[in-house]
Formats: sequence, structure tokens, C-alpha cells
Amino acid sequence: MTAPLYLDDIHIGDRFTTGEHTLDETQIIAFAQQFDPQPFHLDHEAAKDSLFGGLAASGWHTASISMRLMVTTGMRVQGGNIGAGCELQWPRPTRPGDVLHVETEVIDVRPSATRPDRGIATLRSETKNQRGEVVQVLVSKMVMPRRPA
Repeated sequence: MTAPLYLDDIHIGDRFTTGEHTLDETQIIAFAQQFDPQPFHLDHEAAKDSLFGGLAASGWHTASISMRLMVTTGMRVQGGNIGAGCELQWPRPTRPGDVLHVETEVIDVRPSATRPDRGIATLRSETKNQRGEVVQVLVSKMVMPRRPA
């Protein structure tokens, strides 16, 4: 495992890839029952007649899995992943049997003008399934500490 990164350690264009998570029907339904109880996340038959045409994971479930992968097997940040805002898209549904991983690229690095101990990194993270299809795009701003002098 690599040491946690400071803002000073990363550069525009740096890339990080996480490990994988296999999603099954049981996980999809359990998450939906607790957090997003809509028919297309809970029931195969109801999902057939939906926009998704079959059982699909909640986008929030995909986001939660992505976060876990990024925190546990992705770019490790000193002090943890502290968000300062994001834009989130789900271009296609996540399905039972999908094997997800996240590919992250650093798209901007800005030391703070007023707080010399930190800065903001802008990251584009794509969650992909086993076919390389993008199921989520997250562009996030992350507060990162500067390396101590």
C-alpha cells in the first residue's frame, strides 16, 4: 500500500485505478429497500416496464460503491477524501452481475491563495463495468493538505 498523497504529490494527468466490486441482485435490492425504494430497483417484473427495461441499481448505490472503491483501493489522500463539491452523471444503468472499478484522472491542482496548508484537486472519476462501459461520471473538487515544510 502506498503512502497517502498530499496536494504537492499530484499533477494534472495523473491517473489512478481502483480494485473491483461485483454487484449482485441481492445487494441491489437490499440497498433499494433501505435508501431508494423504487420498483425498478426492487422488482424484476416492475423493472421490465420501466425506462431501464430490467432491474437496475440505484445511482446512489453505484455512487456508494464507487466511493468505497476510491477510498479503499484508489488514490489515498492524506487526511481522507474531503469533498468540496461535485457534478455526477449516470450515463447507463448498473445491472446485477456488473463488476465495477473506478478510473480517476487529475484534471486540475490549485494551491489555496488564502490557506497555505491546503488546496483543491479537481478529479474526473469514471466508474466502469466489466465491458468498459461507463456507468457513472463524477467530477469532484477535493480539499487536500499541502506537504508540511
